[in-house]
Amino acid sequence: MMARPRAVVLLSGGMDSCVTAAIAAREFDIAVLHLSYGQRTQARELRAFHDVADFFGVRDRLAVSMEHLAKIGGSSLTDPAIPVARADLAGSGIPTSYVPFRNANMLAAAVSWAEVLGAGAVFIGAVEEDSSGYPDCRREFYAAFNETIRQGTKPETRITIQTPVIGLGKEEIIQLGTALKAPFHLTWSCYQREDIACGLCDSCALRLRAFQSAGIPDPIPYAVRPEYT
Repeated sequence: MMARPRAVVLLSGGMDSCVTAAIAAREFDIAVLHLSYGQRTQARELRAFHDVADFFGVRDRLAVSMEHLAKIGGSSLTDPAIPVARADLAGSGIPTSYVPFRNANMLAAAVSWAEVLGAGAVFIGAVEEDSSGYPDCRREFYAAFNETIRQGTKPETRITIQTPVIGLGKEEIIQLGTALKAPFHLTWSCYQREDIACGLCDSCALRLRAFQSAGIPDPIPYAVRPEYT
């Protein structure tokens, strides 16, 4: 039996990265990477990372600290002086939860590990639906990063960034994840609480709206469950 090709999956512990892991695991022998960067819920996200990795039976997993992003600041996720904004799903512009250039930092670590492992792909659960707020969720960003990899790695290295859910809406991600039997019950999305999801931040609102639109109950607990449209 031929060995399956290797891939590194950036696994935050949220629903998008969980579904991305489920997609990657169909064709690749996956290794999973988690980055803590001083975010408010980093302990709960790390627990979700290990729970999801256990679910998929992943042996190779790496949790890395990128505390420099918290020291740099500029985000409500890392700076306690900046409050987490209440959800505004109709809003435009870059939200306070944007962590400056975070995804580039994460991809750099993932590519470094992928090169050592001999992996041919790095999977990330970026969603372009978020790109109006997060500039590092756009297709153009990942196309540019692929060129950076080509220019900055060994000549024999062949690694590409894979973004399998980038063109999907959140509801479609829920539907796909359900079809793939992704373990949504093990994931965590809330920006500000670790004991029980707040239900009020942007991340909770996007998640709840997706489950509500899909007609599927969200299996994690919430302090409040508003109806989002």
